[in-house]
Amino acid sequence: MKYTRLGDSGLQVSRITVGCMSWGEGGQGRPWVRDEAFAEETIKAALDAGINFFDTANVYSAGTSEEYTGRSLWKHADRADVVLATKVNGRMRPGPNGAGLSRRAILREIDASLTRLGTDYVDLYQIHRFDPTVPVEETMEALHDVVRAGKARYLGASSMYAWQFAAMQHTADRHGWTRFVSMQNHYNLIYREEEREMLPLCQDQGVGVIPWSPLARGRLTRPWDSETARSETDEFGRSLYLDKDRDVVAKVLAVAERRHVPPAQVALAWLLAQPAVTSPIVGITRPGHLADAVAAVDLVLSEDEISELGEPYVPHAIAGHQ
Repeated sequence: MKYTRLGDSGLQVSRITVGCMSWGEGGQGRPWVRDEAFAEETIKAALDAGINFFDTANVYSAGTSEEYTGRSLWKHADRADVVLATKVNGRMRPGPNGAGLSRRAILREIDASLTRLGTDYVDLYQIHRFDPTVPVEETMEALHDVVRAGKARYLGASSMYAWQFAAMQHTADRHGWTRFVSMQNHYNLIYREEEREMLPLCQDQGVGVIPWSPLARGRLTRPWDSETARSETDEFGRSLYLDKDRDVVAKVLAVAERRHVPPAQVALAWLLAQPAVTSPIVGITRPGHLADAVAAVDLVLSEDEISELGEPYVPHAIAGHQ
């Protein structure tokens, strides 16, 4: 495994991040979500492969993803050896204050996440989308207080417009509060709209980029017309990718065939070759998914291959901010 700094911070993270949405109790209507035994098996294998970066969220499987992740990690790793990230914003309870980025919600949810994760702090506490109903100053001050209290070491953000992210960073700078060191955004060979504004902003500001859905919900790993248990039930995923994207998938399959490697390795290697990208977040529902992600770190694509893979891209409407 290779490691790199998360943006301009001093935090060293593996070039692959394990996304922990893949496990939890009940799965919130997602039949592909796995049980705790699979979570522990996957986390141990990831640690053995040298991965030190794990990403979850309070909302994943109503908190049970955090529970499974914490219990599995502390069975097989020392706390000091793990970079653990979680997120806040999603709805965790009914009522007008059951979600969002108010001071009340943030201070309540960080404590709940720490309890579920079985730790005194998270390394990276991220806002799970922008909340337009709360003043930016209120959100940024509350997040700063979480860091000052020792409950988080660093702060991160997730998908939003570049102007929103810039406004939040500027607010932190203006008040001397803690800045975001990372952006978890929607970025892959099929969806590259982040290249227009967000990625240049992150590079200019020294912000690490940890893309979600780096394999486009599995679209980049198989022929376009094939289905999986996830794709058959993933209404959100169907809204992200369109029939016009099939040419990109065909290119990935062609390069993979020439290289004699699985398509997932090619798609991840392309992403890892992008200068703004720190560590793609890979969801794992089968052991082979982890093996492909680890192998992709050492797969070096030629400039011609990178150009070939990018050539059929078709612009998209902005997606993934909600």
